[in-house]
Amino acid sequence: MDVEQLRAAQRPLKERYRHDPGAARTPLHAAASFADDDITATVDTWAGPVRAGLHRSTGGDGSDACSGDMLLEALLACAGVTLRSVATAMRLELSDVSLSADGAFDARGTLGLDTDVPVGVVDVVVAAEVGTEASEEQLAKLAELTERYCVVGRSLAVPPRIVVRRR
Repeated sequence: MDVEQLRAAQRPLKERYRHDPGAARTPLHAAASFADDDITATVDTWAGPVRAGLHRSTGGDGSDACSGDMLLEALLACAGVTLRSVATAMRLELSDVSLSADGAFDARGTLGLDTDVPVGVVDVVVAAEVGTEASEEQLAKLAELTERYCVVGRSLAVPPRIVVRRR
């Protein structure tokens, strides 16, 4: 998709949202169940069910997906699509692109060993290595706008509300 195709695809949406801001609110949904044994949750994904379980550092055996890794995967997917969209809008040619996301969590927090240790993934960095003729200033702007418009990245700034209710 080139910049003109991108703008053509987004133009009617932007116009609609300008006149009807409520139409821009886009619902998202994910579903999971306790379909499998052990301390796991089976998440329905686009690629099929994924069984998530305890990380090795919290008592798992490593045979199940780690939800922390899945968080970074979702972040990387969103950042990658956003980066590509922003690069297209900026008319930057990118080639040989590789993306990575890294972070860490302190197992003492989630195991309840130390209430002063935060629970959550910290020190998250998304890195994009690209082949390009773009200037350093353009790459800095690309990074800034990607961070600004990445829905998943921005969502990490506000913790989700978790509700448990009787069926």
